Amino acid sequence: MKWKTLSSEYLFDDLWFKVRKDICEAPDGRIIDPYYVYEFPEWATAFALTEDNKVIMVKQYRHPVGEVCIELPGGCVDDNDKDFQAAIARELLEETGYTFSSYESLGKISANPSTNTNWMHMFLAKGGKKVGEQVLDHNEEIVVELYTVEEIKELLRENKIMQAMHVSTIVYALEKIGKLSY
Repeated sequence: MKWKTLSSEYLFDDLWFKVRKDICEAPDGRIIDPYYVYEFPEWATAFALTEDNKVIMVKQYRHPVGEVCIELPGGCVDDNDKDFQAAIARELLEETGYTFSSYESLGKISANPSTNTNWMHMFLAKGGKKVGEQVLDHNEEIVVELYTVEEIKELLRENKIMQAMHVSTIVYALEKIGKLSY
């Protein structure tokens, strides 16, 4: 079922977003022209629990939807990150000021495999301890909030967490810690 890429042309290339136009050939010989692909860096996010089992969430304005959103901490994997766990540890420290005693991978998911090349690497971080202040990028304004697991579940029921990949991460984490029943 895999396609063969015959050619690729970049239409847009900026800091963390590229758009390319591919021409592909399907196994049956059909030519798919054009096929647009969006390239983003890899992302990492965590369901982060403090030492007293509070869930660390962040609130920030998301311009594309014009809303202040409740989200999990996380962000782009940088070229200088040793691995995905190092990336989420760095993001957690920068966005929240917390470090964690353990990290467990919950796997990876795609925001949209029909267009996007990258993955969201999901983690469960435990034993969070506040060790410093936020170190934010120039365009970030992030408010850190702590919730109980039950409050997170209520936010899900009320559809108050809009970021679909974060909802997925929360579901995987709740399953892992035994707080999700079917």
